[in-house]
Amino acid sequence: MNSEINAARMTGILFIAATGAAIVSGAFLLPILEAPDYLAQISANQTQVMLGALFYFIMAAAGAAIVIPMYPILKKHSESMALGAVGFRLIEGAIFMVGVFLVMALVPLSQGFVDAGSPADSAFQTIGAILVSGYTIDHAVVPAVFAFSIGALMYYFIFYQSKLVPRWLSVWGIIGVLLGVANGLLDMFGGVPFEAISMLLDLPIFVNEMVLAVWLIVKGFDSS
Repeated sequence: MNSEINAARMTGILFIAATGAAIVSGAFLLPILEAPDYLAQISANQTQVMLGALFYFIMAAAGAAIVIPMYPILKKHSESMALGAVGFRLIEGAIFMVGVFLVMALVPLSQGFVDAGSPADSAFQTIGAILVSGYTIDHAVVPAVFAFSIGALMYYFIFYQSKLVPRWLSVWGIIGVLLGVANGLLDMFGGVPFEAISMLLDLPIFVNEMVLAVWLIVKGFDSS
């Protein structure tokens, strides 16, 4: 029983850590990477960019580890789906790690750009655009439509079948994941016309994970 309580609490903490780190990382990185003169901005704000990369790393590591504490509990109900959930969340973490290295590669590139006198239409801008584009695709699309979604659907389905958490919470999670998939697919094919709509599509799973995290920390799994 104590092991189940600890697993539930650790899972909840990892949910909160991954989400919190993602928010902090975005607050550090996005204003700089979305600026027209982002290479000059990165060079002038290297500490902020490196902190953003650090929190991005924390997000990737915490997100990948979410299913590991609850794997022994999930496998009692479906070992194959529990293992699949672990695998896909680890894949998600590996994809996010690529984003960490892309952001870190921008720092020496930006310094070289400034040292060269900030030349217009140079190889610095071309390489920088490739790195930023890779980070954006890594951040917004690939995990949402592939690794995260499949892994999350697997453990939410186990939750629904086993009633380890209340079914309303499981159904909410499944719907939230599917809405996130829809948003990711829209991003791949041109994006959502209004940013507010995109945020609304991602909001249900964001809120659900925070509610689930608090539930697991306070209530734990219903082992009965």
